[in-house]
Amino acid sequence: MTQETVEKVVIFFAGDSGDGIQLTGSQFTNTAALYGNDLSTFPDFPAEIRAPQGTLAGVSGFQISFGSTEIFTPGDECDVLVVMNVAALKANLKRLKKGGAIILNTDGFDKRNLRLAGFADDENPLTDNSLTNYRVSEMNVTKLTRECLVDITLGVKEKDRCKNMFVLGFVYWMYNRSLEHTIDFLKQKFKSKPDVLEANTRVLKAGYNFANTCEISSSRFEVKPAKMASGTYRNIMGNQATAMGLIAASQQSGLDLFYGSYPITPASDILHELAKHKNFGVRSFQAEDEIAAISASIGASFGGALGVTATSGPGVALKGEAIGLAFMLELPLVIINVQRGGPSTGLPTKTEQADLLQAMYGRNGEAPVPVISASTPSDCFEATLEACRIAIEHMTPVFFLSDGYIANGAEPWLFPQSKDLKSIKVPMTKKENTDYLPYKRDDKLVREWAIPGMSGLEHRVGGLEKEDLTGNVSYDSSNHEFMVKTRAEKVELIADFIPNQELDAGSEKAKVLVLAWGSTYGAIKTAVKELLAEGYSVAHAHLRYINPFPKNLESLIRAYDKVLIPEINNGQLIKLIRDKYVIDAIPMNKIQGIPFEAREIKNRIIELHDGE
Repeated sequence: MTQETVEKVVIFFAGDSGDGIQLTGSQFTNTAALYGNDLSTFPDFPAEIRAPQGTLAGVSGFQISFGSTEIFTPGDECDVLVVMNVAALKANLKRLKKGGAIILNTDGFDKRNLRLAGFADDENPLTDNSLTNYRVSEMNVTKLTRECLVDITLGVKEKDRCKNMFVLGFVYWMYNRSLEHTIDFLKQKFKSKPDVLEANTRVLKAGYNFANTCEISSSRFEVKPAKMASGTYRNIMGNQATAMGLIAASQQSGLDLFYGSYPITPASDILHELAKHKNFGVRSFQAEDEIAAISASIGASFGGALGVTATSGPGVALKGEAIGLAFMLELPLVIINVQRGGPSTGLPTKTEQADLLQAMYGRNGEAPVPVISASTPSDCFEATLEACRIAIEHMTPVFFLSDGYIANGAEPWLFPQSKDLKSIKVPMTKKENTDYLPYKRDDKLVREWAIPGMSGLEHRVGGLEKEDLTGNVSYDSSNHEFMVKTRAEKVELIADFIPNQELDAGSEKAKVLVLAWGSTYGAIKTAVKELLAEGYSVAHAHLRYINPFPKNLESLIRAYDKVLIPEINNGQLIKLIRDKYVIDAIPMNKIQGIPFEAREIKNRIIELHDGE
């Protein structure tokens, strides 16, 4: 047996949606994080969660890239493909680099599984030489699992649910990782089910020992810890970081946090996470529908709390009128949109950046609201905190845009210290303010926030147009125009209170600028970093603030010969850039429900750089 040290590894776990693939991937991720590796993950699971076992529609996948150097994406191609059946192999073999390793469960390659995966009776990847370009490790995981548990009084189905632990143990051995963290996890998860705990723990150890004693795999690999800034780290998913950002905003503002939401993929985990933290005064409300959720959150803001609601694109469509109400009342409200693929219900579990124009314009009347976007799982914390700050300090609804890729993806997060977080100034009016007028504004055009129960500080509510200063119902045409323009100007003035746009990489004298937003960050960062090392004249700027844009954005992008804008949509940011700055930027679009690969962006930059 040989042991080889490698800089980074990409592993893809795949099997039926009931095979525990997401659990397997997340446990390997947590173990890699505790070891000190930098990492990035991409859970890729089906909407057809009840698809028949063994079918292509029901394949669930989890990709992780981990290494001793900086990792920005889950990787373009995987080094190791772990498959529990032939459907998982067929669906994901294209992800595996030539010469890569395949670990497969031979039990998932019987006649029934082959038929369900669309193979003819005389076809079998195990015997037709189609895998000769790969290093294949075959094992009957199902049989080995059952033999391991022969003396445990569990049903066959319950025993078979443990087989993912066998594979996980095998991979832990391959990469010289401890079983300790996963065993601790199992003890916590199954503390009330001792038979299930014993079964999973035993199978995990069996997989590890099998790899150690058999001759299936002749190589073992070492991926050393990454060099990272000192501090306390934890592995965090984007939705978890979003929840933490909301709690931090509540603490830094001194306001109670009210979270009203209807559970919708892929935003549901924000509710799940917040429900764990009632010790911070979080009030979470699971509504029966999207309109009730946002209406409750608006009511909470009216009552003096930080009102937040979260959804995905279809939910935003339902919330549109209520967002307009919050805009007219000029109340702080954060609307979290974890974007997913397609119109209507579309592709619930697939990623897309297709709601930017909806966030910008998807309301009746003139109702511009600030738009903030996160770029990575851990960045969801800072971006959410900033969205809350703007909502409170500028008394306006704010959109926070995430998407399924970064919401469900994970990476190490340097745990912040509360003393290092910005305080949030709350424009709450005081009881002694006897001359209170609901729409009297300061130099930021921000009105004071009055809450119910404060004598003489009544806040006029309702969806009809407000009279300037008094807040009384007004049908006066000139007043309506004044209020529309004033509210829009208030949003534009926010540009004075956000940072100037900076370059993420490269220089202002480069030939090509890659300008982007959201979850394209990792792929662009990787591509640009590699090209800079190869001597190409390229730069990268990534937007957090989309409405309003940073004040220096126009001068920044005009400095470049060519501006490339990659998006996981049909060209939405580029429409905003062309409209505002009349700059002929170049689009790069992908609408496949999957993120960009770094090599795709790299190749396009080279084409532009070299003359296209």
